[in-house]
Amino acid sequence: MNGKAKAIEQIVRTGLIPIVRASTPDQALRIMEAVLAGGISTVEVTMTVPGALKVLEQMADRLGNQVLLGAGTILDPETARAAILSGAQFIVSPHLNPRVVEMARRYGCVSIPAGLTPTEIVAAWEAGADFVKVFPCGNVGGASYIRALRGPLPHIELIPTGGVNLETAGEFLKAGAAAVGVGTELVDRKAVQEGRYEVVTENARKFAAAVARARAGSPPPAPK
Repeated sequence: MNGKAKAIEQIVRTGLIPIVRASTPDQALRIMEAVLAGGISTVEVTMTVPGALKVLEQMADRLGNQVLLGAGTILDPETARAAILSGAQFIVSPHLNPRVVEMARRYGCVSIPAGLTPTEIVAAWEAGADFVKVFPCGNVGGASYIRALRGPLPHIELIPTGGVNLETAGEFLKAGAAAVGVGTELVDRKAVQEGRYEVVTENARKFAAAVARARAGSPPPAPK
């Protein structure tokens, strides 16, 4: 199995992609370490993080064998190339730019462009996407929308983003999503600002458990 195939397999196996947005490079690094400590070995760093490329380089050097690194908010092929050379193993975009998909394919990197409508999703797939990010999914029906899409498009691997929380993550997976993208519901902004990274670690554990329950067909734990 080559590197790209391994990355695809890990994204599906993990079932979720934590999205890291931060005010400083140090925050981003500490968030990623907290996510990893919570048992999730896949993480996406958005290009909106100051010094995002340097963050990718540092994480690749420090934890390259332990974490699957992704770069998010990739808008153009030049940024995609820079992110890949900095250590990104998958590329995520909030839209479809076929040149970004082509750049990722050229370097053997997983490509995850976004689409919302069936036409946009099929266009992304035909452009060569490995997965299609359905964004913003929560605004158009959530898990029921993924289920509806999977009817005519069972061959396209979908990663819903937007509206994913501890209650809905399992619903998305049961509806047929390959994985889910999750932001502030996992990476608590207030906790990060206060330096309480243990909150991120605990959230990561909870999301990992939610994925495991969904795939096992188990009900969520009773509220305490």
